[in-house]
Amino acid sequence: MMDSIIGSVGRVANVKVRNDDDLNDRVNHLYTTGILIIFTVVVSARQYVGDPIRCWCPAQFTGAHVDYTNNICWISNTYFVPMDVSVPESVPKRRENELTYYQWVPVMLLIQALMFYIPCILWRLFNGQSGINVDRIVSLASDAQYEAPEVRIRTIKYVVRHIDRCLDNQRESRHRCCVTLRHVLSVKMSLLCGRRYGNYLITVYLVMKMLYIANAIGQLFMLNAFLASEYNMYGFQVLEDLIEGDEWTASRRFPRVTMCDFDIRQMTNNHHYSVQCVLPINLFNEKIYIFLWFWLVFVSALTCYSFISWLWQMVFPSSRIHYIRKFLKIMDRIGSGPDKKLATRFTMEYLRHDGVFTLRLVGKNSSDIVVAEIISGLWDLYRSKKSIQIRNTLPSNGHESDGEDV
Repeated sequence: MMDSIIGSVGRVANVKVRNDDDLNDRVNHLYTTGILIIFTVVVSARQYVGDPIRCWCPAQFTGAHVDYTNNICWISNTYFVPMDVSVPESVPKRRENELTYYQWVPVMLLIQALMFYIPCILWRLFNGQSGINVDRIVSLASDAQYEAPEVRIRTIKYVVRHIDRCLDNQRESRHRCCVTLRHVLSVKMSLLCGRRYGNYLITVYLVMKMLYIANAIGQLFMLNAFLASEYNMYGFQVLEDLIEGDEWTASRRFPRVTMCDFDIRQMTNNHHYSVQCVLPINLFNEKIYIFLWFWLVFVSALTCYSFISWLWQMVFPSSRIHYIRKFLKIMDRIGSGPDKKLATRFTMEYLRHDGVFTLRLVGKNSSDIVVAEIISGLWDLYRSKKSIQIRNTLPSNGHESDGEDV
């Protein structure tokens, strides 16, 4: 549902929603960015269409004086003093509870939105250099599940040929000893990373996941510095107030009533004034940052789970082999014995990390049936290539290679 909503907005803005990531990534770079931009519009509208601050001025102030007071107290920082506490006489004491954030909330929200989108930009910038057009493959596979049977078959065949060409394009053409050793280290132990080792895409993808995690957690502490309060504990304190039945909206972080000091110069004399001001904008700021605290915690936990899940599925060879064998069995492509051995070679030597990663992305954006059909097509193509290789070696060797089970 959320994909269709964002997709509709994207079509109106002539922006294409890509399919080269999973739902968790879209929660970070699409949904969170959209939420932050909506909050930016709401706060900006309240600031520039209406009165973000109104101060209670002395009776002798004219209309011009009142406008000046409201403006000077908005652009300078106000400070918070509880109603049951006397206003401190010393300026340093007043500065301890100074509010420095409310003028910059729209700017900070835009910066947060940009920070959530940067990992996505880096992912799309670097995955284009892998030799595998992930977005094209996943988009075609995703559309195939809704097409007519004849069109669906043609689309699957095209995707299979396209993946085969991309995987061949990644391979190292040289066969020296050091090249073979490097490939063993990359395939078996995932120690080396690169396009020719077949694990470039998954490496970049996992780095992007780590950037999302660092961004979501880091923003909690960034807002802590921006709001000059213990924002990283804000949600726990709200929950505590709700459990105990206390008034959780009367927050010292977002006070509605503040104090403002300013001077007015008249000829040679400076007149000092301290006025009480109301900040209606903080009513919005409080609700926005309460929601953002819980949202950032949710996104952080979800992204950590997604990172650990992808790491488990892609780093360990047994997970990759089990995933491919599962779909080959569904399509009745393998039995037991030699077929299982060949399926292992198919996964480790032909598909490698990036091939399995692409197929998993197809599964997350379409259906398991489409993935099974693509894997069976790649399997048939792989077996035919192996048969051709064996036939080409027969005249020179005089007998079949013992290691090939086709």
